[in-house]
Amino acid sequence: MVKKTRSDAIFKKPETKKIARIKKIKEFFFEDNKSEYKKFYIFLLTSVILIFSFFSLPSIVNYIDDDFVKNKIYINISKKNFDLTFNKKNKIVKIDENINMENIYDDIDVFSSNSENTNTARLSASTIEQLFKDTNYNLKKVKKTKLVNIGNNLDHLPGEMKKIENTKKRKNLFIQIVLPLIIEENTKIKIDRKKLFVVLNKNNNSNADIEWLKKKFKQYGVVKNDLSTLKTRMDEIPVSLAIAQSAKETGWGTSRFAQKGNALFGQWTWSGDGIKPSAADNNSTHKVASFKVLKASVKAYLRNLNTHSSYKEFRKERAIQRDNDGKLNSLKLVKHLDKYAETGIEYTKILSIIIKQNSLTEFDDVEILPTSKKLKSLI
Repeated sequence: MVKKTRSDAIFKKPETKKIARIKKIKEFFFEDNKSEYKKFYIFLLTSVILIFSFFSLPSIVNYIDDDFVKNKIYINISKKNFDLTFNKKNKIVKIDENINMENIYDDIDVFSSNSENTNTARLSASTIEQLFKDTNYNLKKVKKTKLVNIGNNLDHLPGEMKKIENTKKRKNLFIQIVLPLIIEENTKIKIDRKKLFVVLNKNNNSNADIEWLKKKFKQYGVVKNDLSTLKTRMDEIPVSLAIAQSAKETGWGTSRFAQKGNALFGQWTWSGDGIKPSAADNNSTHKVASFKVLKASVKAYLRNLNTHSSYKEFRKERAIQRDNDGKLNSLKLVKHLDKYAETGIEYTKILSIIIKQNSLTEFDDVEILPTSKKLKSLI
């Protein structure tokens, strides 16, 4: 038998009954049951996953059904095309080069030269003035609030425009009539342009998006479904410029074309529908297009500037202004409308004078008075 030394006795603690009991408890909780705890945790985690999957399954099924079964998916590569076009990451792609005139004016009401513009009542100048007074519509208020009520829209100019001898009064009345018409049509384009950007920013295009784009390609005469060209053409015309051109073309609402055919912008037509200018020679076949209502004339004018090849430089300058600060400058844009009239550059100079003398740029940031929360969110 080996005899224990004194040092062994010092460093080895005697194992009392109390210590042995504690040791057994530790072994029970921390060693013997380790496997049981692992099984419990695995069971708990598996249960949570199954419960989450159970509640999420209907939503997942609906998502797959809606987006992958019921609708066709169109991969939108337009964003890439826009990057290549406007950011010049690759070769420069020509935009706004070609046009298909076939369906451009299909949604605009015109009428033949044999028709009379009596589809709605023509109000007298005094009646219109009283109407504007009753609705608290005046240009001073519009310039202050930057809002106009399109509920004041009229279908025809009053027949007494020539009889209003006071030039300021005649101009004021003319602007009051055409202003809400121009702003309403510009607002429609503004809403369409916003929708275009929403469509372009989608990764996938729905059937409704595709049909909407097809319609707009036709309205703006875009060939080969060129989204870059559609973006360039689908834009507003400065209100000051539109008022100036309508004033010049109609003599502030006194011309025969404006009175008889609701023609505010003197657009020519060769289709046979319209009013023949009295100064035109016998060999001339063109006429001034006539419209059922003034609004149709405004819409045709905006569509003309936004599509015709003669105004390609105008649209190019407008796109540059949009890219720079987002605002449109009518006095710079007007320089690119020399092809609108036979007098060329002289015509653009006259328009500039009209804009400046009548402070028309004060109307450029006027918007329509929203009649609903939905309309307010759109504009």
